[in-house]
Formats: sequence, structure tokens, C-alpha cells
Amino acid sequence: MDRQYYGADIDVFYDLDRCIHAQECVHGLPKVFDRSRKPWVLPDEGTPDAITATILRCPSGALHYRRADGVAETPDATTTITPMPAGPIYVRGDITVRLADGSTETATRAALCGCGRSAHQPFCDLTHLTPSL
Repeated sequence: MDRQYYGADIDVFYDLDRCIHAQECVHGLPKVFDRSRKPWVLPDEGTPDAITATILRCPSGALHYRRADGVAETPDATTTITPMPAGPIYVRGDITVRLADGSTETATRAALCGCGRSAHQPFCDLTHLTPSL
């Protein structure tokens, strides 16, 4: 995780390399998530339940949380794979992702590269939006 934002009841963790700017966070809870502000995440501006629900809408898994009450993120009961038109492949569930170096990472949400051009394989980094030379 690149950034950690601590609150009284919930901590938020952000991985810049995994973020595809789907903006589920800023649209879902703008008092907590505001890209025009530093720091851009203020965990004490929302309830743990509202922040948790918003983070779970993040398709890439760039956002995670740790709640003071011990409620933890659990994977969806069914693993789903949703290819986005001309975009990433969203995966949700109890997943294991093999990284470019051969190691593995467990996750509950991921946006995987569908074009093969991402510098952060196997995760999408929005390279598909850059015109090919």
C-alpha cells in the first residue's frame, strides 16, 4: 500500500499502482474521498459502514480498510469475472493473482489488464487509453 489514512474508527489504505480512477470513492462519499484535497482521504468524515460500502465498490482493489470494531473485508461468495469493453477485466471473489515476478498475491477485487500493455502486469494501469505508436 502506498498511503495509509488513519481515523478513530476506520483506517483506509490506498495503493496508487492499482488505482484505475473508476471514481467510485469520490462519487460515493465525497466528504471522505476528495482528490482536490490533501490529504485526499479523511476517514473521520464518514461512518465506518459508509466508508466500508464505498471501498467495496472500488473495482481495482486499490482501496482497503481496517475497522476498529474488527469487521474485516470478506471476498464475494462467488468469484466473478467481468470484462469491460475496451478496458480492464474486473475480478471479484477469493482470488489469487500470479504477479509478473512469479509470486502470488491474494485479493478480493482486482482490475486485470486485458490489452497486455500495462507496466503493472497483470493489473491494469490504463495504458489501453494511450494510443499505440
